[in-house]
Amino acid sequence: MTKRRIHFIGGGQMAEAIIRACIAKGTLSAEQISVSDINEARLQLLNTKYGVNTEGRQEQVLPRAELIVVAVRPQDDLAALGHLVQQFASPSAAIVSIVAGVTIEKLGSYFGAERPIIRVIPNTLTDTGYGYSGVALNAFATRDQVEDFLLGFGKVQYLEESLIDIFTGFGVAGPNYIYYFIESLADAGVLAGLPREQAWKVALENMLGAVAMLQQTGMHPRQLLDINNSPGGVGIHGLYELNNSDFAAGLQRSVLAAVKRTTELGVKE
Repeated sequence: MTKRRIHFIGGGQMAEAIIRACIAKGTLSAEQISVSDINEARLQLLNTKYGVNTEGRQEQVLPRAELIVVAVRPQDDLAALGHLVQQFASPSAAIVSIVAGVTIEKLGSYFGAERPIIRVIPNTLTDTGYGYSGVALNAFATRDQVEDFLLGFGKVQYLEESLIDIFTGFGVAGPNYIYYFIESLADAGVLAGLPREQAWKVALENMLGAVAMLQQTGMHPRQLLDINNSPGGVGIHGLYELNNSDFAAGLQRSVLAAVKRTTELGVKE
């Protein structure tokens, strides 16, 4: 467990998910975490559910923080927050930004260009321990400053900042594609005549088992497809129809559309 003090500026859903996962995993204690937010109801909820400090004023909590997690909306007044941080926080305190679309360069203009700045695109599977967060560092930040914190709510991939938008549309949005596929697979079982509950269980078990098989064997999916599909058999007939549905290209277009939208949001910022 890290012993550092971490202050969240913003206590919304993503900040709560990170706090919940870190406390549940034991990588942080409630005593190490403070949160500020303009929404008093959110502060009361976070204090009641997790026991984190939500009572201190910015000028009281910022000087003690070693990591400052900026978890506000892109349209919020980042310049004013930057002024507070530069006025009250230690020069060595690192900024961890989960603000969508705001570049490291822009963050540096607000919080100090020579301060350690870590831009994080958090994964959405925080409670499971699975999922990668995408992380880009400025020249003054190191992995040691932030990795123990980030590993509290998933896994980490360090990226060039130029790849952040691609990572967002592909990696962070990735569970959406999986959820949709599982829902569609279960519906297919129901369409074929299985009861809903049975189809749902089979779809989930097949997804988990297929991933485990890929990990355990180290084989390429195409190799396992070749093993599973006998000439003229049931499986190859099903795959033939799936190929005719433009499934692969449709999925790839979906990822490209998500990446495009991520880039658009960054430009609007």
